[in-house]
Amino acid sequence: MTITLAQLLSEARTQVHEIEIAEAKSMFGAPGVVVLDVRDSKELNSGMIPGAQHAQRGMLEFYLDRESDLFLPALRDQTALVMVCGSGGRATLAARLAADMGWHALVLKGGMKAWRAANQDLVFP
Repeated sequence: MTITLAQLLSEARTQVHEIEIAEAKSMFGAPGVVVLDVRDSKELNSGMIPGAQHAQRGMLEFYLDRESDLFLPALRDQTALVMVCGSGGRATLAARLAADMGWHALVLKGGMKAWRAANQDLVFP
């Protein structure tokens, strides 16, 4: 049985869901969806997911807080939030923090390796 985005988002407040990159592919660029790539600044040279917002761990709570001066502009009018990062544990912690702060949070399973494998056919400017 396939779980829809609406179902995942309705449950995201109580638990963190992991979804496969292939399932999430149609969500990239969709209205209301922001992709955050959570990593340390020293890791930026390893490449980020195209179109993602860099969210440095340790600063995430400030980026996600609507009252913060550091609140990410990309989130201003968004309703859904997809968390992406290289390590599963880091992604889960980030998604839990986002959910605690009132955002819908999902974890993309497999990080960058899975993203690259699933999106070899996509071309970004």
